[in-house]
Amino acid sequence: MINVLFVCLGNICRSPMAEALFRDQVKTENLSDKIKVDSAATSSWHIGSPPHKGTLAILKKYKISAQGLVGRQLTKGDFEQFDYIVGMDNSNVQDISEITGMPKHPKIIRLLDLTEHRKDVPDPYYTGDFEETYNLVSEGCSALLEKIYEEYNLS
Repeated sequence: MINVLFVCLGNICRSPMAEALFRDQVKTENLSDKIKVDSAATSSWHIGSPPHKGTLAILKKYKISAQGLVGRQLTKGDFEQFDYIVGMDNSNVQDISEITGMPKHPKIIRLLDLTEHRKDVPDPYYTGDFEETYNLVSEGCSALLEKIYEEYNLS
């Protein structure tokens, strides 16, 4: 099983959006038996909370299931469990490295570094632009799936 964890600050906007989008892409590609997807926060603010209403609305707009999305905090143990730990911005990546005690490890990546954009995914909690975030996360998730296809020789 290939395990993928998306991480943002609060686990209510970007990372649950990425979890739902990636899970949908994995299902479409008939890879649900090969790839497990989860999300987490670097903070403890929203543990046990559902995604932000803006995240839920954009997922509903694009007919992507939000079932099972619940806020949780990243733990040191997640490093051993996941093959890819994907931060939404540089700050998340730094926090992931600190929490896991694994600075600059290749399994810890910033989502849009897999695309031509190579920038942070803006936090719609602050920008209010869930559409922009959705588009960037969707592009990043597609690039991650391509990376997994290549690295694991999936067909």
